[in-house]
This record gives sequence, C-alpha cells and structure tokens, in this order.
Amino acid sequence: MSLIDISLTPSVDSETEAIFKRVEHLIPRVEWPLHAPYVAAINRLKRERNAVILAHNYQVPEIYHTVADIVGDSLALAIKAAETDADVIVLCGVHFMAETAKLVNPAKTVLVPDLKAGCSLAESITAADVRMLREAYPGVPVVTYVNTSAAVKAESDVCVTSGNAVQIVEALDVPRVIFLPDEYLAKYVASKTTTEIVAWKGHCEVHERFTGAEIRRFRQGEERLVVIAHPECPPDVLAEADYVGSTQGMIEYVADVRSQRVLLVTECSMADNVSGSYPDVEFVRPCNLCPHMKRNTLPKILHSLQRMEFEVTVDPAVAERARASVERMLEFSRRAHRG
Repeated sequence: MSLIDISLTPSVDSETEAIFKRVEHLIPRVEWPLHAPYVAAINRLKRERNAVILAHNYQVPEIYHTVADIVGDSLALAIKAAETDADVIVLCGVHFMAETAKLVNPAKTVLVPDLKAGCSLAESITAADVRMLREAYPGVPVVTYVNTSAAVKAESDVCVTSGNAVQIVEALDVPRVIFLPDEYLAKYVASKTTTEIVAWKGHCEVHERFTGAEIRRFRQGEERLVVIAHPECPPDVLAEADYVGSTQGMIEYVADVRSQRVLLVTECSMADNVSGSYPDVEFVRPCNLCPHMKRNTLPKILHSLQRMEFEVTVDPAVAERARASVERMLEFSRRAHRG
C-alpha cells in the first residue's frame, strides 16, 4: 500500500480550516500544522473504508474534536457501537472497550490504534478469579463493571457502568451480589443500596491517585469551587465532592453549575474536552493522565486505517456468553430511556 502524504499543503490547509475553527480555543494555532495533515488523511480514509472512529472522553482534543465520529463514556460508546452501520470501527480508548464494540458488532471489523492500550482495572481480575468467587458464593449473581475483559464478562451475569450500577444492582432484587472489579465503585454502590456487596480489590491507576487531602487543598480559599468526582475514586475523595457520578453524569452536572470554578476529579483530558462546550466555566485541572489512553495518537489512527491494523477479535465461545451480559446491560438502559 502506498504511503500517504502528510505534509501541510494548501489543499490540506483549506480542507481542515473549518475543523480548526471548532477547536482553536483548545489547540494552539502553532500546533495545528502538525495535526492538520493527519486529520485530513484520516477523514479521507474513513470515507473510503466506511469507517467510524469512537473516542472515549479521555482522548486528547486533537482526536476527540477533529476525527472522532462518536464520543462518550463506556456506556455511550457501547450503545453507539451497537447502532452503527459502518463496516469498520476504530476504537480510540482502551482494549476492553474495543472488545465490547466487537461483542455487539460481531460481523464488523474493530480496530485499535495501539494493542498496548490496556487498563489497570481490567487487568486486576481474570475469568478464573470470577469462577473462584462463584464457588465461594454459590448462587450469588455476578455484576461486572464494563472495565473488564471479554473473558471476565463471559463469566458474569450482567455488566454495568458507573452510571447505571446502582439501578441494575437494585433491579436484580437479591440480598447479595458479587461486584467486580473496582473496589471503590463497589463501596459507592454499597452506600446507595441495601444489597450486600461482595467486592474485588481492583483499582484504576488514575483515580486511585486522588486523595481527600488533595481535594481539601484545592478548596482552600475557593468558596466557589465545585468538586465533581468519579466513583472510581477512593471514598475520602467522594466525601469531599459536591457531586459523584459517571463520566457522562459529570458532564451533565457541569451544565448545572455554569459560571463557576469546577474541579473534575478524573482523567485530565476530560476537562480539556468538556471545556470546549462550557467556555463560561473555569476548570481546575489536577492533571492525572491515563498512560493507556494516551497511547492513541493521530499517526497511529492513520496507520490503523491505512493498514487495517490492529484488529480485535474475541473467541466465539467466549463472545457468546460475554455478549449476553453486555446485552442485559444495554436492554436495561433501553428500558430506562423508554421509561
């Protein structure tokens, strides 16, 4: 396959000028000549391949705002992946998200720009661990966070996201559930329901670094500071927050506190991306970056589309069972939306 010209030509400049106008408050003009040739080439290849790019909220602005077709949190990406009519899905996030996209699109090609874009939380538990827990707690339903591998999902009864975990646990109407793998999310869910929660001790390496003392330091002398935290954070962080919610819930809450200073206690790039929609909100950025999310870059996306690499597949025997747990979650979300 021939190489793609990634020089900044007058044609590329003209082709991407409207895109730059949308992001000039996020990406400095001096940086745009570096991005524009890749943006133009990626968008052209998307049309040729009938491809869509799904980007998680933690992606850098030059991906999130210039080449992504669908953006959102884990639940939104799972739902939109199931609805797309594209032939090719490029998942700019981490590996478990690409697996989930493949589960709900078994006939489509799902690509990731970097196979090493993993997740500390997903890697904290294995399918064998889930089977061990089932033996220790016979008959207890296994509720699994989507931040897990397909193999773990296959051993589970239902998947959840941070946004619907409480509702799904309560909808099961059982006295006890096994909740995997995030210990802090499990504790948050336990605080919101009378259902007994059996938790695993997995953690997100980004969110576990925040501390309550750090949040209190940010609050010093800041009466107008609104703290919005993700439930993957430790309990002492959540205790300091004005609002605790999923990635999408955090974004929606920002809309309710306009013209104030906001501290988003989550991955750093999310504040960059959300700020584009709320220019009247001042964002305080305690910049904890996810090294796995940052493996995705424009050059790697271009390579992925040009070479059709790297394809994510799931063993059919695993996929069938994993798909069932994801579909239960999606059906719950559809019912909640209808209701």
